[in-house]
Amino acid sequence: MEIKENDIINIHQFLPHRNPMLMTDYILELTKEKVVTSFEILEDNIFVHNNEFVEAGLIENLAQTCSSILGQSFFENPEADTKVIGFITNIKKIEVFALPKVGDKIISKASLISQYENICNIFCETFNNDELLIRGEINLFIQEIKQ
Repeated sequence: MEIKENDIINIHQFLPHRNPMLMTDYILELTKEKVVTSFEILEDNIFVHNNEFVEAGLIENLAQTCSSILGQSFFENPEADTKVIGFITNIKKIEVFALPKVGDKIISKASLISQYENICNIFCETFNNDELLIRGEINLFIQEIKQ
């Protein structure tokens, strides 16, 4: 599945996360190797402290953005009741430069470095306008839960 730049989709179709742990809103671009997401920081978000979206929230946003690359294969059929489990297996490197504020809309970009079956290594960055907020390299694991 390839999403073109003007085809914005709700990320619910690609992630099992729901509120209060959903830290991305929309997929703006998606290929087998790359994803771009958007997320608006709201005041009632569990990772907002003193009007800022804290580091743990930025990392969760990155992980959810990254998992869209690997997760898209599990959710190609919207009618199927697919259940998946996924988690970060390793954070190789993370650098936090700034924290966004309530009301900011952040854009996260991730690129697949390598993949072996259900495990992938991904480079990711998040921006507030042109300001780099966080950059990292993480490993993720995603697997379908057999019912």
